[in-house]
Amino acid sequence: MIQLLNHRQKEIADQLLEVQLPAYQIEAELIQFNGIPQLNDTSQSLMSSDEIFLGNFEGLKLTGFISFTETTELIDICRLVVHPNYFRRGIASLLLTYLLSTKQSVQQIVVTTGAKNTPAIRLYERFGFSKTKDIEVEPNFVITQLVYR
Repeated sequence: MIQLLNHRQKEIADQLLEVQLPAYQIEAELIQFNGIPQLNDTSQSLMSSDEIFLGNFEGLKLTGFISFTETTELIDICRLVVHPNYFRRGIASLLLTYLLSTKQSVQQIVVTTGAKNTPAIRLYERFGFSKTKDIEVEPNFVITQLVYR
């Protein structure tokens, strides 16, 4: 079940971290880059975030979430993470489907991911996102921006 999360509550922020940290650690290994900013998040940094968080639960267990910022014209997906114990169960697709179906009036949705994160890029492309550019954010580390219109 997908629901809006109140990430300003410490208990929720702690649950987000329990999903986020192991998921981003796997991404860091995949893309060979340990500088992913979300690996440095704390409960406090999540609680003070301006992002909107939607979580997927199996029973009482948070299994994955998507976060984004939005204006009337643009949604910027900031995080789409699934706990490694729940990989390959369609949770990321469920979260993305939910977001796309509830935000149909928005003109554009953007997301960035590591250029070497082939599984994430394939997921977004399956949903109709198109690569727009690659950006070298550090020497030898490139991110790919994708857009959904």
